[in-house]
Amino acid sequence: MTKPYQISKHLVLEAYQRVKANKGAAGVDAESLQAFEAKLKDNLYKIWNRLSSGSYFPPPVRGVGIPKKSGGVRMLGVPTVADRVAQSVVKMVLEPILEPVFHKDSYGYRPGRSAHDAIAVVRKRNWEYDWVVEFDIKGLFDDIDHELLLRALRKHCQTPWVLLYVERWLKASMETPEGELIERTKGTPQGGVVSPLLANLFLHYAFDRWVSENLPGVPFCRYSDDGVLHCKSKAQAELVIQKLDNRFRECGLELHPDKTQIVYCRDSKRKGSFSVDRFTFLSYTFCPRRAVGKNGISFTGFLPGVSRDALRHMRQTIRDWNMQRRFQKKSSRKYP
Repeated sequence: MTKPYQISKHLVLEAYQRVKANKGAAGVDAESLQAFEAKLKDNLYKIWNRLSSGSYFPPPVRGVGIPKKSGGVRMLGVPTVADRVAQSVVKMVLEPILEPVFHKDSYGYRPGRSAHDAIAVVRKRNWEYDWVVEFDIKGLFDDIDHELLLRALRKHCQTPWVLLYVERWLKASMETPEGELIERTKGTPQGGVVSPLLANLFLHYAFDRWVSENLPGVPFCRYSDDGVLHCKSKAQAELVIQKLDNRFRECGLELHPDKTQIVYCRDSKRKGSFSVDRFTFLSYTFCPRRAVGKNGISFTGFLPGVSRDALRHMRQTIRDWNMQRRFQKKSSRKYP
């Protein structure tokens, strides 16, 4: 019997292989990757059959609280293994369509781009621009407007089954650790396979393209919900924050009040002072630092370095390795 939607079985198999490579925890059904593999052929066939027939309905995602480095808890939505496979199928179709659309200064969750690429771009632009607007979007994944997102998606993708399942994933409920089901009217679960791609599409229109068209001469670098904009003067930076705040409110988003600020890139060549002369982006703190030029003469440059929080996390990770106990065990061995 002919299926309503033509989806390759090979695509489903490749999607599973990607899910397996990424590992991950079980969802609301408590089925691990190993348990899924025990009936792999049957499970993959069910996913393909339901996707192809239009009868696939995603189960709720499992809510898991993850402590933030800055304090508080970030709620992740963990899909089941089968749902991660289904989302990967859609992502593999959608990503090649959207990647050419995205802005060159968007770096988060994109193939061939990394946080270090973003740091390098910001470092270079700090030499050229005296002021920076550092911003963070409060609760991005929780507040994405579904209708605006679907409108953007329809502009670039007309594949009916992709649109159908993306809308169903957006509306899928979340099961809290206490077992309560929370219906979703906005946002996309942070932890879903397709969520980062959808968030990038939303911010392409809410921020990336808008900045290019409405703030000419203000370059930016964005990594998911964190970013910086480079300005020539303090007055320009103040205007940028005001316009950015208005723009995000139009799109149903909000600037994080504690993580959005104007920064002066102070160094040896820049005179004057300002109350804020440092910012942290992607675990690197940019601030005035002593450096030595090629001629051997020292100077103050506005340069990046690993942030204190990142260093603290590294030290804790090393402590968790219990290296001392391992060396003690090795040293206690008796050799002939």
